Amino acid sequence: MKEEKTRNASGSSPGSGVQFTHETTMAQAAAAIKSIPTALQEFRCPTCGRIFLTLADLKAHCAEEHPESVIPEIVLLRINGKDCEVLIEPHWTLQRALQFRLGLTGAKHMCNRGVCGSCTVIMAGRAVLACTTLAIECEGQPITTVEGIAADPKWKPLVDAYCRWDAMQCGYCTPGFLISAKALLDKNPHPTEDECREALAGNICICGTYPRHSTAIMEAALKMAKEA
Repeated sequence: MKEEKTRNASGSSPGSGVQFTHETTMAQAAAAIKSIPTALQEFRCPTCGRIFLTLADLKAHCAEEHPESVIPEIVLLRINGKDCEVLIEPHWTLQRALQFRLGLTGAKHMCNRGVCGSCTVIMAGRAVLACTTLAIECEGQPITTVEGIAADPKWKPLVDAYCRWDAMQCGYCTPGFLISAKALLDKNPHPTEDECREALAGNICICGTYPRHSTAIMEAALKMAKEA
């Protein structure tokens, strides 16, 4: 029990032996980004699961064996500064491609209706909803997910401020809020409280942490200005 209490006090989960710090989180985010393959090595049939060595073979198989199925396509996505080929079906959303093809779970699957903001990413400098954006429409567009924020030391003040002001409870909506906050600070390094609230208007927090978000963002803005 004494050892378990010590671990809890240091920020570790009981019995895990893993200490959760900003540094370990940065490392995990960087590892997740690094693990994304840049080029496809195999092509799996979405209907029967058979694996092929080329897209042409997969398309020929689908045409012959599953003529009623949707033919997969390759889209080149630029995620957190890394270009990668992704095999998707044309109707797949960006959120689905990020989660199920690239293993990036930061853009959450929540309402799936473009209402809650939990799936927010930054694309070409704009905060967009990944659950209502088709992945095939994102070809070549620079996309930043919350993993990209976590892996970038520049944004440590924003993450620290969110933790210091308890701007989260269950944490499910937090990635979307952080993305919206980054998009705001990219355009406006010194936002007012009203500007913060306006920028976060598309993000819903069922835990009701709204008053703390603008405080955290403005504190982070001041610290980042000093470090610049």
